[in-house]
Amino acid sequence: MTTKDTGFAIDGHGDISVGVHGAGASGDGSASATRITPGNALRPEDIALEISRGQVKPTEDVAEFALRIGDDGLILAQRLGHWISRAPELEEDIALGNIALDQLGHARSFLTYAGAAWGKSEDDLAYFRREHEFRSAHLFEQPNGDFAVTIARQFIVSFYQYELYTALTGSTDATIAAISAKAVKEVDYHRDHSAQWVLRLAGGTDESRARIIQGFKLVWPYVDELFEDDELTTRLAEAGVTVQPSTLREAFDRLTGEIMAEAELELPGTPQSLGGGRRGKHSEFLGYILAEMQVLAREHPGASW
Repeated sequence: MTTKDTGFAIDGHGDISVGVHGAGASGDGSASATRITPGNALRPEDIALEISRGQVKPTEDVAEFALRIGDDGLILAQRLGHWISRAPELEEDIALGNIALDQLGHARSFLTYAGAAWGKSEDDLAYFRREHEFRSAHLFEQPNGDFAVTIARQFIVSFYQYELYTALTGSTDATIAAISAKAVKEVDYHRDHSAQWVLRLAGGTDESRARIIQGFKLVWPYVDELFEDDELTTRLAEAGVTVQPSTLREAFDRLTGEIMAEAELELPGTPQSLGGGRRGKHSEFLGYILAEMQVLAREHPGASW
C-alpha cells in the first residue's frame, strides 16, 4: 500500500537479507522488534532489591556512566512512543512501540543502578531532574520528523548501541555486564529492523528514497558525539568497566557502511559535529520532551497507581 501521509510505497513485509548477523539471524523466534523478549534476565526490580540489601552500589564514576546510557534510552523511548497510532502501517505501530519499550527497559535498569550512588530511585532520576542534569547525547532528543527521519536515527542508534552493549558484556562491573547482556539481544533486532527499512525506503519510490537521504542528512551530524572519549570514559576504561567510545567507531562505520552500500546511499559528507549532551548542554528539544514526560509526576509527587 502507499500511505497518503508519507508518500512511501509499502507492500507486505518481506524477508530482506541485510547482512546483519547475530541474535536476529539465529532463528530464535522468541524475540524481535515486535515481541517482548522473554527470559530470566536481570530486571530493574532485581537491581533495586540488590541495592536495598547492600549487595551492590556503583562508584560515582560508574553511576555517571550508567546515567548517560540510561538517559539515552529514556529519551529515545519517549520519542519513539509518539509513533504509536501514527506509523505508516499497523506492524510498525507495534514494532516501534516495542522498540520504545526495550529502550525504556534498558533505561530503567541503568537508572536504578545509577541512583544507588545518590540514594535516588529510577523515578527520582527520570521525573525530578532538570534539563541540564540529563546526560543523553543530542541524537536521542532530535525530533522524529517523518518516518524516514526516525528510521535514519534508529539505524544509527541501533548499530551504535549494539557495539556498546557487546563491549559492556565484558565489563568488570557485574551489574553493567548483566544489563548489557540482556540489552544486546534486543538491540540486535533493532539493527535488523532499521536496516531493512533503510533498504526498503532507498529502493522504493523516488519519494521514499529522497526522504531517507534527507533523513540521514538531518541526523548524521550527531554521530560523532556518540564516540567521543572524555575523562570519565578514560578512567572507566582503565578500570575495565567500559571501553573508550572511540574504539567502537571502526565496527560501526564498517557495518553501517555495508548497509548504506547495499542501499546505494552515500554518507552525508563530514558535517560539523553537534553535541554536548554528555555535559548537560542540550538542544531546545529536550525541554519539551521533559515537560511532557515529567508533568504528571511533578503535579502529583509520590502518587501511585
